[in-house]
Amino acid sequence: MALSAQQIPRWFNSVKLRSLINTVQLTKRFTRPGRTLLHGFSAQPQMSSDNCFLQWGFKTYKTSSLWNSSQTTSSGSQENNSAQSTLLPLTNEQSEKTGKIPSFDSEVFLEELDDLPPLSPMQPISEEEAIQIIAAPPLPPSSFTLRDYVDHSETLQKLVLLGVDLSKIEKHPDAANLLLRLDFEKDIKQILLFLKDVGIEDNQLGAFLTKNYAIFSQDLENMKTRVAYLHSKNFSKADVAQMVRKAPFLLNFSVERLDNRLGFFQKELQLSVKKTRELVVRLPRLLTGSLEPVKENMKVYHLELGFKHNEIQHMITKIPKMLTANKRKLTETFDYVHNVMSIPHHIIVKFPQFLNRNYRI
Repeated sequence: MALSAQQIPRWFNSVKLRSLINTVQLTKRFTRPGRTLLHGFSAQPQMSSDNCFLQWGFKTYKTSSLWNSSQTTSSGSQENNSAQSTLLPLTNEQSEKTGKIPSFDSEVFLEELDDLPPLSPMQPISEEEAIQIIAAPPLPPSSFTLRDYVDHSETLQKLVLLGVDLSKIEKHPDAANLLLRLDFEKDIKQILLFLKDVGIEDNQLGAFLTKNYAIFSQDLENMKTRVAYLHSKNFSKADVAQMVRKAPFLLNFSVERLDNRLGFFQKELQLSVKKTRELVVRLPRLLTGSLEPVKENMKVYHLELGFKHNEIQHMITKIPKMLTANKRKLTETFDYVHNVMSIPHHIIVKFPQFLNRNYRI
């Protein structure tokens, strides 16, 4: 039976809807793609449903166009014949297409899921579903160790990979809180690149950051200014790298602090600029430590041990650690060397290592 032009779109929509329903039902029963289904239907995952429907629509439109053109050029009897002959290929094509139902990809089902109402968090669930829910343990509000936070913090994980000893840092609550608030990409990465540029090697970063974790609270531009200041005082890049490795807190001090320290040693010890630079390169903690032990030992060498100023100057340029030695240990060692071993002052000045050794007194 031939279809009129008004019935063709309705027929097409009914075929499309019926094919969609059948395909959804079949795909729910049979999940393997390409397997032969009931009555010779085959689900082909490579073919999109939209493409098949587009082809059916195109051929229907073509059939309708041919039928309209034949209607305007022929008589009444010829119109019926031409309409039937024109619609016969459509009937054949329909039978061929119904032999194969295209499968629908995940996009079709996603569109259907979008139409579903959202699940309510207050919706009751069964006991079996509740048992299957796996919830991650919550972070403790407070802890005595950073171990509880490592699995949840990318920053702590990367610091561990760098060799940072978190067991030493967690002894300082302020430091632990600082690390937990930091973002590795925003707050730490640029400082690590800066330290590498200064001269800290990859295998030295862990030990450096374990000692000077407070560097993450320093302003990067201020630290670059401090390095530039040292270069302006004719410290080479190798000198600065050595000083930073031996005294990790060096970059935490302001330019004014560094300048005052250099001026103090140059004035008190009456050293030249070159001698002062060599002194702090060999013992950079002179720039970061307290000046009280230095001042106290200067008095001990001069007043208690009887060394002249130029002799003190000579000894400390050879062994800078004599400036920070323990006062009690220093006097006991000198008493043993000078009074028991009977070594005079001028020999001790020539070989100051005598005062830098441990003796069983």
